[in-house]
Amino acid sequence: MATPQVQTVNTTADKAKLGVAIVLVIASLVAYYALSKQGPLFQWLGLLALLALAAVVFLVSESGKALVAFGQDAVREVKKVVWPARKEAIQMTAYVFGFVLIMALFLWLTDKTLEWLFYDLILGWRK
Repeated sequence: MATPQVQTVNTTADKAKLGVAIVLVIASLVAYYALSKQGPLFQWLGLLALLALAAVVFLVSESGKALVAFGQDAVREVKKVVWPARKEAIQMTAYVFGFVLIMALFLWLTDKTLEWLFYDLILGWRK
């Protein structure tokens, strides 16, 4: 079994980019509350503009590039999936509902049987 590789931020420039992105996220929250006297339009514009800038800074870092590559790989893998036909999906759903119904009935009968056994026969407590 292969040892999982942990990817860390190595370069100083990449650490700086991530730091700037974090500072921009915090600045967006501060701007939102600082612009409360200007009205909700300016609050939201300041918040969204700074968050967008933080996202851009993050996406140009190595971690951001790795996240984008992971997303592209995930989309590529989802495109390879063979989805079931409608008839097949309905049949499988019916099987699941049937199984759940049978299990619910089994558990209810087991519960009532144990309740009758313990409370009525062994302890003699009548309801």
